[in-house]
Amino acid sequence: MSPNHQITQSPIRIAILGLGYVGLPLARLFATKYPVIGFDINEQRITELNNGIDLTLEVEEDLLKSVLKTHNSTLITNYLHCSNKLEDIADCNYYIVTVPTPVDKHNKPDLTPLYKASETVAKVLKKGDIVIYESTVYPGVTEDECVPVLEKLSGLKFNIDFFAGYSPERINPGDKEHTVDKILKVTAGSTPEIGVKVDALYNSVITAGTHLAPTIKVAEAAKVIENSQRDINIAFVNELAKIFNILDINTQDVLEAAGTKWNFLPFKPGLVGGHCIGVDPYYLAQKAIEAGYHPEIILAGRRMNDSMGEYVASEVVKLMIKKEIVLHKAEVLLLGITFKENCPDVRNTKIVDIVHALKEYGINITIYDPWAKPEEVLHEYGIVTTKTLPVTQFDALILGVSHSVFHDLDIKSLTKNNNVVYDVKGFLNTEVDGRL
Repeated sequence: MSPNHQITQSPIRIAILGLGYVGLPLARLFATKYPVIGFDINEQRITELNNGIDLTLEVEEDLLKSVLKTHNSTLITNYLHCSNKLEDIADCNYYIVTVPTPVDKHNKPDLTPLYKASETVAKVLKKGDIVIYESTVYPGVTEDECVPVLEKLSGLKFNIDFFAGYSPERINPGDKEHTVDKILKVTAGSTPEIGVKVDALYNSVITAGTHLAPTIKVAEAAKVIENSQRDINIAFVNELAKIFNILDINTQDVLEAAGTKWNFLPFKPGLVGGHCIGVDPYYLAQKAIEAGYHPEIILAGRRMNDSMGEYVASEVVKLMIKKEIVLHKAEVLLLGITFKENCPDVRNTKIVDIVHALKEYGINITIYDPWAKPEEVLHEYGIVTTKTLPVTQFDALILGVSHSVFHDLDIKSLTKNNNVVYDVKGFLNTEVDGRL
């Protein structure tokens, strides 16, 4: 680390607010060098984490216990302790906010979690403290929305008494290769000097390095366009899939052929859900509209991707009708409910769009997903799922998520002779009737 990146504020005590898919891996990493208090309002989550149990499966038990203060008495200067008590974060001087930034039912940004987290920090904010936001937002949220909350409740002045930073998360849930320490981190501060401090803090634990952006707004904008770019590219291949299905051309074959060119981007059609790609473009679009510009490509991509669940359902129904399968009370097996493969995360999963569309035809749906927690799916969507592979046979089968365990399933044993097999991901190792 260069002399210009040395941290002068001492001693460093870090509070991480929000211990989900983003906050916990970050807290664990920082705890290898600093005392860290992980704060979350979910008391059950706190109890589980202090016992070394992470139900999101992002941090392995041994790795988590190696930094927990309650499990390792040798950790004196650096450790992780999880709490839901405000007093436990009162003596920290870096506050890192990693709460979710969802959209409402109208796809408008919902900043409520950010406001509440800012209110929590404001109650313990002191002179010299730095508040860093990692949540994905549109440009201006940190300084125009969050900072006023901090000022109002703390009575302190921004960039005089306390400071802000921004370092957008780049966590890929379920990815054990691109972990938080191996992903280059964009950083920014509310002043040039604070930018250097924020950058140095992350640079001290991120082995992939950091990129110091000139302003917080630049860092916010950089993050929100990362996922918007992916969303638009996936929307393009989704539209191609619809076109090629009409032309009776295998989309996967087309993409494989086109992919032989060195600069062809290898995107695949599919359902675009999750907490990032399926949400972030709406944040950028909202800010653009507020500024008087109506974004066309961004929203067109969102409309295309949001339509894919219903499209898959309609294609399956057409195939069932062609095979003279009676739709009313037909039995369909849906493989997967999470938003991506080999991950228990069900946030904003677009598989539910397939479920709702099929139910309109009176079709009975059994959902098998060994990764998803049935109680979480039931609470979030009112949909019943199972972690046990059914032993009965079905009129149709839909592969919605490419969990590894699905690859070698005996599809014939799960479906009747006059069956329909639809592979959303082009993943099944068997002959199928339809795919994107």
